[in-house]
Amino acid sequence: MREDRERLQDMAEAIAQVERYAVRGKAEFLDNELIQTWVLFHLQVIGEAARSLTEQTRSAYSEVEWRDIIDFRNLLVHEYFRVDLELVWAIVAQELPILKDQVDRILANR
Repeated sequence: MREDRERLQDMAEAIAQVERYAVRGKAEFLDNELIQTWVLFHLQVIGEAARSLTEQTRSAYSEVEWRDIIDFRNLLVHEYFRVDLELVWAIVAQELPILKDQVDRILANR
């Protein structure tokens, strides 16, 4: 079984992978199906890693929106037909930088 630190590192690595292509901007994201697939996959990884963290870790860092992250992963995996690319881009542009800072701080403290 993987440790919480490894799961957090998975999250950090997935965020970095999203950032690799997010720098190309919203128009490129909306126009390029391969980039969409890349981003959606790594958002799933982030959600799965968050879901797999122990309750103790999630409780210790309650400022992170764990439930929202996990719920979004579930939507991506199980209700993919409801995925709104505008919403995905908003998450990438606005929420992912916040999560990156939070995960980096958690990793620095562990």
